Amino acid sequence: MAVSRIGVLGGAFDPPHLAHRALAQTAVNRLGLSQLRVLPTGQAWHKTRTLNDARHRLAMTELNFVDLPGVVVDEREIRRAGPSYTIDTVRELQDEHAGAEVCVLMGLDQALALPSWKDWEKLVAQAIICVADRADSASPKAMSEEDHASLLQARLKHLPPGRWRYLPMPLMPISATDIRHRLAHRQPLDGLVSPAVARYIDQHHLYTHA
Repeated sequence: MAVSRIGVLGGAFDPPHLAHRALAQTAVNRLGLSQLRVLPTGQAWHKTRTLNDARHRLAMTELNFVDLPGVVVDEREIRRAGPSYTIDTVRELQDEHAGAEVCVLMGLDQALALPSWKDWEKLVAQAIICVADRADSASPKAMSEEDHASLLQARLKHLPPGRWRYLPMPLMPISATDIRHRLAHRQPLDGLVSPAVARYIDQHHLYTHA
């Protein structure tokens, strides 16, 4: 079957957590994706800290997403030499799936920082930027999706209308930074990561140092 719309969800996944799963499920359902490619980054050009070993991040990412229909864990950015740039991944996917529309998923903070990305204007021209944001963050819960999208457009003036979409997300205040902090201080991870990821972290003694 031809692939008509591909989602791209990149990240360090250091470690992957339940909010990543929720984003993947929401994207597949709301965006009508033929498939969602989840790509652990290789060399993260925008991060100052050293990432955990790629083989561990890849293994945890596979455990985190393995049972989600339509989701494929893609190793290309880990295998790629040098820094990982989203524009390169988008071009490769378009070469592999001629005519497919590519949707790049990112949070609001990333969308606001998009002008710092390599070839960001070309990225916006070649892919649809799908901005995941909590519908109830800093706004009345009664606000419609259309009104929230309008609110976002005022903050995302660098993104032309028609080249981005609002992807409403449930309130899930989970971050990999907080998870690493909890692990370094031997605090529980209940409700933050999947049981399979928690077991992998424990078996490989990851994130034991602050």
